[in-house]
Amino acid sequence: MATVYRGGRPLGNDDPNRLTPYEIRTRSFPTRLRGLDAEQVRAFQRRVAEELTDLYSAVRLLGAENDRLRQRLRDWQSAHAQHCGRDRAARDEERRRLDRWRNQRSW
Repeated sequence: MATVYRGGRPLGNDDPNRLTPYEIRTRSFPTRLRGLDAEQVRAFQRRVAEELTDLYSAVRLLGAENDRLRQRLRDWQSAHAQHCGRDRAARDEERRRLDRWRNQRSW
């Protein structure tokens, strides 16, 4: 079987037994007297089904992780904005006090 590459690396290189889309598309089964070997077809279908189940599970887990990280980022951004807002308010108040003090001394 030919190696399929994506991004300069073999596709599915984390598990050498993982099916590639190319392998699924080009898979052929030997014919028997009455057509294809039904057991080989069923074994192939089971393997594809198991890998799809694993992939869907991984996608769900990654989606949940993505949602969790997105929420954490939003929480951090809100807290950071509030913190910066308090600092800005404190700096503005300090400037106003300094300006009042300077104005009082100039009289």
